[in-house]
Amino acid sequence: MVNEFKLPDVGEGLTEAEILKWYVQPGDTVTDGQVVCEVETAKAAVELPIPFDGVVRELRFAEGTTVDVGQVIITIGGEGEAAPAPAAAKTAAESEPAAEAEAAEPQGRQPVLVGYGVAESSTKRRPRRTDSAPAAAGNGAAPVAPAAPVAPAAPAAPAAPEPAQASTAVSNGVSVPRPLAKPPVRKLAKDMGVDLTTVTPSGPDGIITREDVHAAVAPAPAAPAAEAPAPAAAPVVSSDARETRIPVKGVRKATAQAMVGSAFTAPHVTEFVTVDVTRTMKLVEELKQDKEMQGLRVNPLLLVAKALLVAIKRNPDVNAAWDEANQEIVQKHYVNLGIAAATPRGLIVPNIKDAHAKTLPQLAEALGELVATAREGKTSPGAMQGGTVTITNVGVFGIDTGTPILNPGESAILAMGAIKWQPWVHKGKVKPRQVTTLALSFDHRLVDGELGSKVLADVAAILEHPKRLITWA
Repeated sequence: MVNEFKLPDVGEGLTEAEILKWYVQPGDTVTDGQVVCEVETAKAAVELPIPFDGVVRELRFAEGTTVDVGQVIITIGGEGEAAPAPAAAKTAAESEPAAEAEAAEPQGRQPVLVGYGVAESSTKRRPRRTDSAPAAAGNGAAPVAPAAPVAPAAPAAPAAPEPAQASTAVSNGVSVPRPLAKPPVRKLAKDMGVDLTTVTPSGPDGIITREDVHAAVAPAPAAPAAEAPAPAAAPVVSSDARETRIPVKGVRKATAQAMVGSAFTAPHVTEFVTVDVTRTMKLVEELKQDKEMQGLRVNPLLLVAKALLVAIKRNPDVNAAWDEANQEIVQKHYVNLGIAAATPRGLIVPNIKDAHAKTLPQLAEALGELVATAREGKTSPGAMQGGTVTITNVGVFGIDTGTPILNPGESAILAMGAIKWQPWVHKGKVKPRQVTTLALSFDHRLVDGELGSKVLADVAAILEHPKRLITWA
């Protein structure tokens, strides 16, 4: 039997992805869960695990090819079958449409990626053949010899489900039953930003399954698979070497579209404030020596993030979104704090889920993980969904400040400028002080000048006198 692995919807309704690298070749033996390739979508680079055991028979597309969701990208044969001679993956022009389902094997499972959705398949099982002759291959696919009949194995005893634990969680002072889910499912829900208390379980004894989490996200159905596209074009240098044309795709293309859409749909207003952060910089150095912060990422960005969270707590109306379809303002009672990160593939904005509920050490740990994951190019699409407000640190480039553009669907974005020694009037005398400029852009449809000014003024006040992190928290 040959198993076909189709490109799943690894994002939220994405329709295509580029194959960056194959980790296997025809003839290699693979196991369920083994990563076989890396693809890049409009949101992130993602590694794809194979949901089958067996031997790689064919790679349908070459590296650098853009493939539609739902197309077969690799086929896996049974371990007992003879492995084909290793061959390079076909180019997109050579690739042919996938053959129809070859035998009436029950679809026991769909390939499911940790943290991502699955494109629904439109193929149906063919009726089980009553004769022993092999089925004719369709669409130009080579026929597969039937395996010799074997005695059916005794069915394995089903694994006993994990016992339900009578655990509870406290929400708003009320004890509620803790949702039942295995650790991998909890991680999946966390990566996708799904609250397990809102998920309807379908597993035995009320256990939440992977399918339940994916159903809660409800991604848009994938577009029908089209003919195999041509290989992705490489940068082209002009004949006189004076110009280079680079195709816009993947993360950079999605970012460009999102920024244009945001700039011309949300009326931006930007306000600025210059603030003495000398005390904050001293606090950063003290925190680096604190045993509770050992091994954590402690820098000015951490305290700016904490200051913004306190400012949002004091001015909760800023943490909202504009619902154009229903003409409503949607107030968020949680903060998913986005951190803009520049990567070789372009700008991405992953966010720290429920940042408002984290202590300073927890926030430092989450910030360190977010930055490290982004630098490695391993940020998942789920980590970039559901943001409410964002911070962009242009100061790392030596820039004083800027007028940041809102991340789509968010109401505010704070730009942090470079921290520099400057002459400053302090206690009636001109002294050298560490100074920075902050810029807050906000959506003027739901954040007026008064509210935006209060938020920015609160952030500045906290950074000037960081003890307010305690008195205002």
